[in-house]
Amino acid sequence: MKKLVSLLAGASLLLASCAPADQAATKVTLVAHDSFAISDESIAEFQEASGFELEIIRAGDAGSLTNRLVLTKDSPIADVVFGIDNTFRGIADENGIIEGELFPVDYADVCFNYDRLWFEKRGMTPPASWRDLTKPSYNSLTVVTNPLSSSPGLAFLAATVAAFGEQSFEQYWKELRDNGVMVAAGWEEAYFIYFSGSSGNGDYPIVLSYSSSPAAEIRENGKSQTAALLEECFRQIEFVGTLAGASNPEGAKALVEFLLSESFQNTMPGLMYVYPVNEKAVIPAEWSEFGPAANSTMGEDLSIATHREKWQTKWSAIFE
Repeated sequence: MKKLVSLLAGASLLLASCAPADQAATKVTLVAHDSFAISDESIAEFQEASGFELEIIRAGDAGSLTNRLVLTKDSPIADVVFGIDNTFRGIADENGIIEGELFPVDYADVCFNYDRLWFEKRGMTPPASWRDLTKPSYNSLTVVTNPLSSSPGLAFLAATVAAFGEQSFEQYWKELRDNGVMVAAGWEEAYFIYFSGSSGNGDYPIVLSYSSSPAAEIRENGKSQTAALLEECFRQIEFVGTLAGASNPEGAKALVEFLLSESFQNTMPGLMYVYPVNEKAVIPAEWSEFGPAANSTMGEDLSIATHREKWQTKWSAIFE
């Protein structure tokens, strides 16, 4: 967390409070992944302080979002992007879709979650590690996300490469496939439709999600229905930045500053279950018990931009 916060040290996060110089540019457009959330109060705060009307476009998971921005880079669909992460950032850099700098805006640890009640009702022992998911006792119990379109999916793929090496990670995935793993297109589908421990009441009691997700599943008894496997996770960092060719660069600057401000960052844990990077932002007290950061992470230091396509090709050959 300290490393991430240091990236913002010295940066001015003050929200521009004056009205736009060009009165014709009254709207600023943000494109984000489907999990992005902002309160009506935050929207009103930004609009009143900046003088710009905020429009929001959602464009799928982080992978789909990034790919769409590449396809539309000659005619940008927005002024600002929220949600390109460190697994897909290489695509953004390679295609020059960002004007200036991408700023870290939040982080979250990609970890497997399991439905505690599901296992308790059946007298079964939950997995101790994602390495256990290839065991027969967990046959057809796990849902992951597609690393071609999903940032958590690509994050976990990178973690398996880090764990087993370039020459051996495919064997793990073959064993996972043969053990009945379900592959969902994106996180929302996996978590809210297929996972048994969320509102979807699905058939799979193990899901690829985040260390903070159990904080969203606290029941009336004060306990979370789910728990996260906190070892060997992947630290996912999300970024915000101005799109190259933005039609309203002044509005884009104001919006980026607002999304990095203490005011907005205070709302992120409650709305998106991510850790804010602003050191002054408040993290809910219950997160220390139900949504702590991972004990250990792996895969972030790999050259994902260089090897992503090779890994994805190998993964696709297994799941054709």
